Amino acid sequence: MQRHLIIAALLAAATTAGFAQTAASTVQRDVNQEKRIEQGLQNGTITTREAALLQRDESKVDKMQAQALKDGKLSDAERAKLNAAQNKTSRDIATATHNGVNGNPLSASSQRMQGDVQRNINQQQRIEAGVQNGSLTNHEVAKLERGQAKVDRKEYVAGRDGHVGAKEQHRVQKSENHQSKRIHHEKTDAQERKS
Repeated sequence: MQRHLIIAALLAAATTAGFAQTAASTVQRDVNQEKRIEQGLQNGTITTREAALLQRDESKVDKMQAQALKDGKLSDAERAKLNAAQNKTSRDIATATHNGVNGNPLSASSQRMQGDVQRNINQQQRIEAGVQNGSLTNHEVAKLERGQAKVDRKEYVAGRDGHVGAKEQHRVQKSENHQSKRIHHEKTDAQERKS
């Protein structure tokens, strides 16, 4: 009887760790893709407009993550759907990088977009760290990914015409600041990932 309890406890811990790893790996992939977008902006292989379109793709992926993790679990079907969406975004990044259309990384518009994308990277890394250290549950990750989707959408709207003005960046930063506070709140509340 005692052996069965130990095995059941080990299986429960492994399952929870599997969910944590899955949530963390999807967020880590977001980080990697945002870094690729930022590198393209910095070296001029991605224009501000292309970056905005890529942020629209990232917004869709973040919404899918939020929906998939809403119930606290990530099924195999949800994982496959997310992976397909992330693969599409990855291909879109590669296409934007290698299409021969170059932007000016020193333009004010590109600099603003670079700053916004860097902030996305930082916030996604904070979410991933929360998953890894157990301070964020999958439900909390879902809420935060929904917030990231809103930020990405605002970045798309700001840059879809190929120019990000100071007022547009201010609106994006306001949304990013709100999201930053939400990340801090969710990471420091009493809820913790069960191991």
